[in-house]
Amino acid sequence: MAKNFEMLNLHMKTGDTLELKGKISDDAEGFSINLGHSSSDLALHFNPRFNEPVIVCNSLCSNKWQTEYRDHHLPFSQGSTVKLAIEMKADKFEVKLPDGHDVEFPNRHCYNKVTYMSINGGFRVTSFKLD
Repeated sequence: MAKNFEMLNLHMKTGDTLELKGKISDDAEGFSINLGHSSSDLALHFNPRFNEPVIVCNSLCSNKWQTEYRDHHLPFSQGSTVKLAIEMKADKFEVKLPDGHDVEFPNRHCYNKVTYMSINGGFRVTSFKLD
């Protein structure tokens, strides 16, 4: 899958919140937001899928996927503009969805900082902010 947006020098640490705004394409099958140390070591793979409909979260360790977590609450729709926030805590990532629902995913790698981000699939970033 092509990377729409990739950042290699992100300085996200425990306690920080990443706010993303973007437009989901009209024909998107889904998209993914990935946070970690590199494309082969991801602490969070956040992947809404419209064809299932589900949000899949996972982590990638040395290019090996771990056990996926599936949340059947999908408040995204094709063609919409969305805003979401990802908070990095010591033990987990908390993703605040546009409708206020939270998806929590454990920080399996126990990272205290994240330097890599990529966003793939049918999501075009219009703004992002790291606080």
